[in-house]
Amino acid sequence: MGGPDEPSPWQDAQPFLRGVAWLDRGRPVRADPADTMRLPWDTGERSTLPIGVRLEFTTETARAVEIRYRATLPGPTDALRDLAHGFALWDRHGVVTEVFTEPAAEAVVRIGLGGGSGPFTVHPPETQSPLILGLRGIGGPLTPAPPAPRWVVHGDSITEGWWSTRPAHGWPAVTGRALGWDTVNLGYAGAARGELTTAEQLAGLPADALTLAFGTNCWSRVPFSAPLLYETTRAFLELVRQGHPRTPLLLVSPVLRPDAERTPNKLGATLGALRDAMERATRDRIAAGDDRLAVLPGRDLLGPEHLADGLHPNDSGHQVLGLAVATALRRSGFGVG
Repeated sequence: MGGPDEPSPWQDAQPFLRGVAWLDRGRPVRADPADTMRLPWDTGERSTLPIGVRLEFTTETARAVEIRYRATLPGPTDALRDLAHGFALWDRHGVVTEVFTEPAAEAVVRIGLGGGSGPFTVHPPETQSPLILGLRGIGGPLTPAPPAPRWVVHGDSITEGWWSTRPAHGWPAVTGRALGWDTVNLGYAGAARGELTTAEQLAGLPADALTLAFGTNCWSRVPFSAPLLYETTRAFLELVRQGHPRTPLLLVSPVLRPDAERTPNKLGATLGALRDAMERATRDRIAAGDDRLAVLPGRDLLGPEHLADGLHPNDSGHQVLGLAVATALRRSGFGVG
């Protein structure tokens, strides 16, 4: 029987990983590696970051966990070169501890478990693209956490978690914790404009529930008219439904963006008009018989005080949005589990 400081043998990380959409030569990625040529450049670029990928485990006796990982180091002139690698340990009650390590291409981090048995979740430093090579318990072995319903959420930078201060604070992470679901985050900053290739990839991805939360980049990054976004939403839903005909699906229309609500874009559409087009397209499909589809209007979910920069939520905004989505999913009565 090992002592309290004796490490268990290294364990393969794969059974402990959650939030994984696809693997590319063992590395978690967020777009189908066999279908990247049809994606816009910005979507493909963001999909290489393991946003939302985390480790989940339980233990009977371990008092700490060690994680061996490989990370991307910024170049010598990069402003983020000296940014520490942060690992956050959560249990069902909240954050237990955070550990910060010096930047390294490959390292081992030790995280104390605070005397609990779990289930525990470790959120790695996503922006450094960490590849988890293995993990082991100190004082006892680790067991992968039980599987949970798999919730796939697609959106833009807000879904990716922009301006939340920690990976665990982004609204999809908040929703997943509230529901006890395995969140798979397919948020692509700057993208998520209703690309139909993404819809086809979602159709082929295993999911117990789905949420779509795009649209704000259709006002500015690539301007849409309201009729164009209406038809795009209809087509996107149709393609997703070809792979998930009865999977519960919630569409969240764009949240508040004060500078865009009444300001026409280059095609004359305000964000308010684009939001209405998405909601109408979804309701029209529901009226046609899709009883596993629901819509959550985004306009009034957040106020100006919830926005860090007039567009992206702060931590409080992500919390409010995440809990609103969790409530909408519960009230839809889809019976996921």
